[in-house]
Amino acid sequence: MPRTVTVGLDGSPESRAAADWAAREAALRGLPVKLVHVWEPVPEPFAQAPLLGVETQQHWTERIPREAAEALRERHPGVEIVTEQISGRPAEALSAAARDAALLVLGSRGLSGVGGFMVGSVGQAVVARTLIPVVLVRATEPPTGDLTGNPASTSPDRPVVLGLAVDSPDDTLVEFAFHAAELRGTSLRVVHGWNPPPYYAYGLAADLELHQELSRRQASALADVLLPWQQKFPAVEVTAESHYGSAANLLTDASREASLVVVGRRVRRNPIGAHIGSVAHAVMHHAAAPVAVVAHH
Repeated sequence: MPRTVTVGLDGSPESRAAADWAAREAALRGLPVKLVHVWEPVPEPFAQAPLLGVETQQHWTERIPREAAEALRERHPGVEIVTEQISGRPAEALSAAARDAALLVLGSRGLSGVGGFMVGSVGQAVVARTLIPVVLVRATEPPTGDLTGNPASTSPDRPVVLGLAVDSPDDTLVEFAFHAAELRGTSLRVVHGWNPPPYYAYGLAADLELHQELSRRQASALADVLLPWQQKFPAVEVTAESHYGSAANLLTDASREASLVVVGRRVRRNPIGAHIGSVAHAVMHHAAAPVAVVAHH
């Protein structure tokens, strides 16, 4: 089977929104969608209860992907939809099922009144352990009663936003963002946040000239990183922004007008397990648009 856009499905509104987003993305990429439903076997004492028996559990677990697939085929008739059911721990099972996918899409629950994502333990564990890009999509309140995901992701005039560090730019991350903008026929807004080295910080407020010089250096470094990619993707209009301040805050602000926010996650191990990174973690929780987390070395 060719590579797929794989979706983690649990029957929630968030996962249905993720499936719909994935179908639109798959149409852009010319790929099939694979709906993966993971169920954890009921512990033996509970499995003996009349309402939680194996047959009852199997009925409901089979119904979720079947109904989701039927709804997607109706809304996206040009996209091939396949389903897969697996059992096990959700984070581990989803990561394994998506190992050969083009990307993995998960639902994220919106926090009422906060305007950001609430990424649960399963979502964070999947992002931390998965080496392919993972996209987090939250459900919205659709005007027609048809759950179609985030409207911002379908608007052609909204740019793709890329968070980029100029000291260690990664080709995988940059190419993913340029390609996403090219597929959507939209522009790419590159956001770079910087802070002065510690030995500059104390005199920065009083030294405007020093601040301006550091700003010029950062903007020049960003332009140098982007130049070869602009030549490789000439159809993508690029806006580059280098600002003093928190990259996470800058990206969260930019997400309000974005179709997709792209951030990187450096693949490394620490003594307590896989690592996401502070900027990616903050954007995952607070961005107002779908977020693609791209693993890189």
